[in-house]
Amino acid sequence: MKDLTKKEFEQTIGHGLHLVDFWAPWCGPCRMQTPILEELAKEYSSEQLQISKVNVDNEGELAVQFGIQSIPTLLVFKDGRLVDRLMGVQMKTRLEAVLNPLMG
Repeated sequence: MKDLTKKEFEQTIGHGLHLVDFWAPWCGPCRMQTPILEELAKEYSSEQLQISKVNVDNEGELAVQFGIQSIPTLLVFKDGRLVDRLMGVQMKTRLEAVLNPLMG
């Protein structure tokens, strides 16, 4: 999983299916979300799905741009377009239910 900065954000999410985790190191629920995302990252190829993280402490502008008011918030992009927003810790089955129909 890659840590995204504002500088590379648009280019990174521009093609394919992308899940972006807005988080912070001090956030307990965010730390619970990370192993779930790591498991997903192992199951899907990078052609199917890319998973990145945005540290809201370091990238406040991005958090404001996307209206992040609580963390973790997961944003799903398809070819650069925001298609879903999930707030709070998301279980793997819920993420698969959201992502699988968007693949291909």
